[in-house]
Amino acid sequence: MKKSVSAVKPAFTAEDKKTFRSLLKTFTLLVFAVFVSAVLITTVIVILLYKLGVLPQVLLTPVILPIIAMLACLLIGTVLSSFAGRLFLNPLRRLIAAHQEVSAGNYRVRVSDKTPVRELGRLIQSFNDMAGELEATELFRNDFINNFSHEFKTPIVSIRGFARQLQKDNEQPFLSSEQRREYTDIIAYESDRLARLSSNILLLTNFENQQIVTDKTTFYLDEQLRHVVLLLEKEWGGHAIEPELMLEEVSYTFNEEMLTQLWLNLIGNAIKFSPDGGTIRIVCRQRDGFALVDVIDSGEGMDAETVRRIFDKFYQGDTSRKADGNGLGLAIVKRIVELAGGEITVRSEEGRGSAFEVRLPL
Repeated sequence: MKKSVSAVKPAFTAEDKKTFRSLLKTFTLLVFAVFVSAVLITTVIVILLYKLGVLPQVLLTPVILPIIAMLACLLIGTVLSSFAGRLFLNPLRRLIAAHQEVSAGNYRVRVSDKTPVRELGRLIQSFNDMAGELEATELFRNDFINNFSHEFKTPIVSIRGFARQLQKDNEQPFLSSEQRREYTDIIAYESDRLARLSSNILLLTNFENQQIVTDKTTFYLDEQLRHVVLLLEKEWGGHAIEPELMLEEVSYTFNEEMLTQLWLNLIGNAIKFSPDGGTIRIVCRQRDGFALVDVIDSGEGMDAETVRRIFDKFYQGDTSRKADGNGLGLAIVKRIVELAGGEITVRSEEGRGSAFEVRLPL
């Protein structure tokens, strides 16, 4: 059975209602001005023609004169209405044409908001803002699909190539035991990359679709950071990186598992871009109603373009370390910070490391 689809009634805000009333008031005043202008112009013309003796006396009788005045008012009012109507209809005509363009998939269309009617200008500006958001979303969607396809294709091609080499070796052995071990290690590594990529995409999608954070508990932020550093001991220990912890006691209320994911990604990123034997400094403090956490590494730093795009999905500024990640970690970090109502900033210079600061409202 085919389900009936009911129209969704749009929700009007107080500002929308105010704009509608203002637009109605403007339209009413315009109609009133047209009528008054028609009467005045007709009166002036009749008096002028009378003074010039153009109107014969017979037309000035109480019966005929009102008819002439009414016809003149209708004629003049129609002409004035045609000009006044353009104040409303021309911008609306352009807006309708632009809506049809957007419906056809052209999100680059924009409408000039130059109109003497302020409310129509605001309506057109809202349309332009909507078209801009749709264009940005479409560009992001295309970019996401391209990056996603590339990130998945690379390890799959690698796995397929080495798996075929092993298949050929089974039919007619020609690989040494070291080569077989190397190939199987590569297959396992690329499989792990695919698993991490899939996991991060699902995690990021879940966070982006989430608007309300549930399962909130109160815990100590400093203890959570110590626990995360211990979880990452294999990573920083394997590169002889020395973590420096300066943690004040800070009580915080949020989803603890979600925030743990934030620190795992942020501190793991600092470890990845710190040189062997380097240091990472983690600072936690409470100031002016905010919990502040700084993660500072001693890596090579970033240029201005990388800093600007560092939180973009799939973006990786250091291509030499591209195999170590998929460009989703910091995007996940930023989304979690947004869900917490906070903000994250980064300071970095080439050759001088990077410093990330997370501000979480208490």
